[in-house]
Amino acid sequence: MSSWKGLGLLLFAAVVAVAAGGIAYLYLTGSAAGGGRAGVATVPVVVATEDLTFGTRLDAKHLRVEQFPTAAVPSGAYANPDSIIGQTTKVFLVTGEAILASKLSSIGGGLSVRIPESMRATSIDVNIVSGVSGFVLPGDRVDVLCTIDNAPGQQQGVAITKTILQNVDVVAAGVKIQTSKGEPIQVQTVTLIVTPKEAEDLTLGMHEGRIHLVLRNPVDQVIVAMKSTDTREVFGLGRAQPDASSRPVRRPEPVVVEKKAEAPPPTPTYTVIRNGAIQKQKSPTEEGKDGSNP
Repeated sequence: MSSWKGLGLLLFAAVVAVAAGGIAYLYLTGSAAGGGRAGVATVPVVVATEDLTFGTRLDAKHLRVEQFPTAAVPSGAYANPDSIIGQTTKVFLVTGEAILASKLSSIGGGLSVRIPESMRATSIDVNIVSGVSGFVLPGDRVDVLCTIDNAPGQQQGVAITKTILQNVDVVAAGVKIQTSKGEPIQVQTVTLIVTPKEAEDLTLGMHEGRIHLVLRNPVDQVIVAMKSTDTREVFGLGRAQPDASSRPVRRPEPVVVEKKAEAPPPTPTYTVIRNGAIQKQKSPTEEGKDGSNP
């Protein structure tokens, strides 16, 4: 009798276990279809399958669909990957991030979508030292200095350095290998966002001298009034005296000779012989000393 009782208890436990498993299965499958919690409505949202840099042209491999709670769907989200294939990202995206209309561009691609209106993007090559040891990265802000040897208007052998741009946005940076005198060297290429006038100044600086970058604190937006500095100022050499050959020749001032007053012409005299005597008089009709007329 006791054996039948024990068998009945085992059968009852088995039935309860099967029922509990079935209930759990139904609950879990229902929760998955309802977005993770029973009773929560969800909608499909397109997200990134991997980290995407700006300027990436979207393909099917970059996209997947996930269920988002309806109340948590961000504005501008897409439900179908086909609606955004071929568009270009304007910002960086991380894996699983919802792709929004404000983060995409249907015009152009690559770096051009990051250039603000009325601005320009220009690239410069800097070595590891002048490029702040390679620590200049996209998103940083830099000042640009130019050093020129034997600058026009300066004494021979005097170099001059001038800050030509300040608080410039770095939009891209990379390292490439160049050959110099038969040996490979590492060169950093940095792309800057500048105004058209700044693009001219930077191009001229690269043509005339050597470019150096100075990294800024990201919160420092102050434009500082800077003047150029040269070798004599930095090393305290003072201003060199010009050579004698370069000194201007001073013309001698003209000598002014005072002109003496001319003596009056002599008064004419006449020699008259009268009564056997010779005498001088001022006019032919002048009376003689004896009172007689001529």
